[in-house]
Amino acid sequence: MSIRPPRLKPGDGIGIIAPAGPVTPSELTPGINLLISMGYDVQVSNHLYDQMHYLAGDDDSRSEDLHTMFGDQYIKAIFCARGGYGTSRLLDKIDYHLVRDNPKIIMGYSDITALLLALYKETGLVTFHGPMVRELSQGQDPDLIFGPFVSSASIVLDLASGTTLVPGRADGILLGGNLSLICHLVGTPFLPSLHNVVLFVEDKGESLYRIDRMLTHLRLTGLLNDLAGLIMGQFEDCGDLQTLERLFTDLGDVLNIPVCSGLPAGHGQKNITIPMGLPVALDSINLKLAIQGCCVSG
Repeated sequence: MSIRPPRLKPGDGIGIIAPAGPVTPSELTPGINLLISMGYDVQVSNHLYDQMHYLAGDDDSRSEDLHTMFGDQYIKAIFCARGGYGTSRLLDKIDYHLVRDNPKIIMGYSDITALLLALYKETGLVTFHGPMVRELSQGQDPDLIFGPFVSSASIVLDLASGTTLVPGRADGILLGGNLSLICHLVGTPFLPSLHNVVLFVEDKGESLYRIDRMLTHLRLTGLLNDLAGLIMGQFEDCGDLQTLERLFTDLGDVLNIPVCSGLPAGHGQKNITIPMGLPVALDSINLKLAIQGCCVSG
């Protein structure tokens, strides 16, 4: 059963962590200033600006920061600084009982996919696929980022910029994220069941044959056999769009599920906040994705 985190309110504390690649203060200052201007109290983690080669510090320091933010009652939301690589190194170090007992908003994408899915798998916490702190000030409508955290209004996502690839309708639990990271969770204890799931995937800088290989790998594992629906997010610098959509169409035909593109999620200029772990209704004919119920509690 899903656990909805408490609603974010003006004046609440927002913690910033870097569970993956390293960042500098100059990269995060614009995003932090935006959060402050919106009335939030920003708290940076103790090891936020650590660097160890391609990681934001050693594994123990990064997991310590995650635990500190979840354990701090003042902090109501946790935003990730950037992606890169390193989040999966933390998954077997996390105190999931601490997270379950202190449910909070947590947001990120790309490499953070591993953390979001693992937290949902191990605790049932609804997590949020959305922008990193270093991208918050890049001109996107704040309502598209913060709306799911502060509003009780139902959300219907318009996928009209996309294409119906396999027509149909499906109900299921919404999960997803970076395709490469999902594939790398296969065989670990941290990938949620995809039974009755509406799955969305995105990626960047992957050639068409690599995307084909990843989709084929997922199909051959059998993990997609009970999938309810499939949605393409943004695939930046991944080759010809028509060929890419053909790969998803072929997969949808094999699985006999509705498939469409058009979800503004991923590495593109528009990366809206999407709750993961909630029931949704996908209509790939009219290109709509309706999220059932409020994303947060209270």
